[in-house]
Amino acid sequence: MLASAGLRARIAPEWGGALLGLDAVVDGRLAPLMRPSPFAPSPEGVVPDSNRLTCYPLLPWSNRISGDGFDFEGRRIDLPRNRDDEPWPIHGSGWQRAWRVAYAAADEALLTLDETSARDYRYRANLRYRLRERALEVSLSVVNIGLASLPFGLGLHPFFPRDAETRLRAPADRVWLNDGRTPLPTELADIPEHWRFDDARVLPADCVDHGFVGWSGRASIRWPRRRLGLDIDSDVDRFVLYTPVGADFFCLEPVDHAIDAVHLPGGALAHGMTALAPGARLQRRFRFTAVEC
Repeated sequence: MLASAGLRARIAPEWGGALLGLDAVVDGRLAPLMRPSPFAPSPEGVVPDSNRLTCYPLLPWSNRISGDGFDFEGRRIDLPRNRDDEPWPIHGSGWQRAWRVAYAAADEALLTLDETSARDYRYRANLRYRLRERALEVSLSVVNIGLASLPFGLGLHPFFPRDAETRLRAPADRVWLNDGRTPLPTELADIPEHWRFDDARVLPADCVDHGFVGWSGRASIRWPRRRLGLDIDSDVDRFVLYTPVGADFFCLEPVDHAIDAVHLPGGALAHGMTALAPGARLQRRFRFTAVEC
């Protein structure tokens, strides 16, 4: 448990470095800013469904990669499926690994991971959670410890509470459309009016599962019924929005690259990924600030 004057956070290093809860302290009570996870780490080491966690890191890439892998600089990179209910590998590998606690204090924890089991994507990662009075700061970095250059991408996968009045502001320029059956992008298009979040608006009733580009890295969520809000500030320029119909949560995932970027026209680097030579490093930062409305 991490604590500051205004926040509480539960982390689970052994479960992909995930958060199990992020709460604001309001009038002596805990008010969820991210959807609480029903799980608690067990001595048996049982790994829960990642979709029931609160937030987890995305590395060395996010979302899905089709085609069982991709070609990069004349080499074939094979990627095995990593979820039984998914036809493609999803969200990289960091969320499926046990991280090590390198440092811990009352309001801060540094987690590390050495991924050496993969054939191609071998990396060393740092994940730092730090609580300020009313803000959670997250720093995620990765170093390529493999033998060849590869495209890397980073992000976070938070789950937020949702009710009928939940409002989102997240201005973006365009959206990757898909075929309506999978999230794999097919066309970069203007954002439909009911998906535009230039100003705060209630989340749409239909299921959005799309990647948005041209984002400032700033967003805000408001829960008027609870007189509570959350401001997001990051150094990435894309997000994935997921609004499942009838669910009590939604996801706004800040990421630095497009879904299936490696297969889009122009390739991975044209769609936000970063080529890391052996020993090179990539870092992204995210900040979540609680506000009372």
